[in-house]
Amino acid sequence: MGRIDPESLTTLKDKVIHINRVAKVVKGGRRFSFSALVVVGDENGHIGVGKGKAVEVPEAIRKAVEQAKRSLVKIAIKDGTITHQIDGIYGAGKVVMLPAGPGTGLIAGGPVRAVMEVMGIRNIVAKSLGSRNPFNMVRATLDGLMKLKDSDSVAKRTGRPEEER
Repeated sequence: MGRIDPESLTTLKDKVIHINRVAKVVKGGRRFSFSALVVVGDENGHIGVGKGKAVEVPEAIRKAVEQAKRSLVKIAIKDGTITHQIDGIYGAGKVVMLPAGPGTGLIAGGPVRAVMEVMGIRNIVAKSLGSRNPFNMVRATLDGLMKLKDSDSVAKRTGRPEEER
């Protein structure tokens, strides 16, 4: 699925997942800066992730939001959940995502929950395994979501007639 123009989407919602203070050791001591991890979505299947780094926290968040808007993609969701079970892997992090019926709610923890909220998924069961690094868990979640297929595209690819879809 291709990139999306952020100007075409009217209501983009951003959520800061993690802010980290990083230090660079120089001759005179330590220089501190901040890195921010942000997700941006329109609660209708569009999602983007960005990472920004700056001396001040607001500047790091601004940079991360800009990068997230440039990396927007469309994910296939149906009735507020995903279309089928999927696993996402990035580094040592693994995320298992299962579709859920109406009324189940958003059962996911930490960074995975933030991604699902801004994307517009309301009913899902997700489990994070392996890593506790928020950067890797967000990437693992996106890896799984990018592998999702909607029923119409699968039906077209397999040659099913219109009435069986």
